[in-house]
Amino acid sequence: MLMDASKFRDPKLAEKIVRRIHRLAPSYTVKICHVCGTHEWTITHFGLRSLLPSTVDVIAGPGCPVCVVPAAEIDAAVKLALEGKTVTCFGDLLRVPGSELSLLDAKAKGGDVRVVYSVSDAVHMAKHEPNREFVFFAIGFETTAPSTAVEILKKPPPNLSFLVAHRLIPPAMELLLGIGDLQIDGFIAPGHVSTIIGTEPYRIFPEAYRMPTVIAGFEPLDVLFAILMILRQLKEKKPRLENEYKRAVTPEGNVKAQKLMQQAFSVVAANWRGLGRLPGSGLTLRGEYSMYDAKKRHSISIEKSRDLLPGCQCHLVIIGKIKPNQCPLFMKKCTPQSPKGPCMVSTEGTCQIWAKQINTK
Repeated sequence: MLMDASKFRDPKLAEKIVRRIHRLAPSYTVKICHVCGTHEWTITHFGLRSLLPSTVDVIAGPGCPVCVVPAAEIDAAVKLALEGKTVTCFGDLLRVPGSELSLLDAKAKGGDVRVVYSVSDAVHMAKHEPNREFVFFAIGFETTAPSTAVEILKKPPPNLSFLVAHRLIPPAMELLLGIGDLQIDGFIAPGHVSTIIGTEPYRIFPEAYRMPTVIAGFEPLDVLFAILMILRQLKEKKPRLENEYKRAVTPEGNVKAQKLMQQAFSVVAANWRGLGRLPGSGLTLRGEYSMYDAKKRHSISIEKSRDLLPGCQCHLVIIGKIKPNQCPLFMKKCTPQSPKGPCMVSTEGTCQIWAKQINTK
């Protein structure tokens, strides 16, 4: 089901899709879960939920890469900065809370924390300051992991190491289906991640879990089409994997990027903020590249950490169990100017997306 690029925001086509959604909507409530911060932005910014029948509820899953970084990883980065290492990271990470401090707090205490726009920026800094120890805090899903892999395989400067916190999306989606009191009737799979991994990793959901799954792009019509396709599968009682985003996602994905990841990383169990420890959901440097592992190089060990801050409900927002406005801190003690949890910190965090929409009204 391909769309002409000129019609991504065609109001008449949107009205037509919405009418079909209303005709297909069941009398009982169905919950469709997406796992992408950009999808949440599109849904919220364009008011797509207001167009849907009351029985169709679209919930946000763990699609924000910054939000799912556990406090222990933040604590490790903070410790490195306070011990005199130069920690480089993306801007979204600065204010994400650790157990006690954020990287911004560490910077205020004299730590050398620098914002970069890519891993290559960190490489450039390390080359030009060979007497300093640099650490790149590598976060993100399958979309950003290949760029980290490229620099590792190119043998980075000897004064650069990596604090790897990359996570893999399909295992998190599978975990959601095991949460007993969380209803999910269909998945909207993330387009960005899918351009890398292709379609096959999602086949388990319709085949093993009987869960309708649609890979979608990021325009309003992409999301509406995906919802329509899931409702059609539910009505037909024929769950399957469909690719709405064929203009960017192929069945095999980006094979070159996959090979880079396989060469640089091993797949391991990993902790997620809000979800706990998930088998096969994280990446770590392969043995031959362990000399670039920041934790090993600098003997960093975090024995105790605290993901949950008093009153913060981010762990429930991350898994889609509650919406941001159901958190008692939302837009009261927790705002974009004074965030208490990671979902309000990141531009891809569900709470910040909702908050910014409220502020623009």
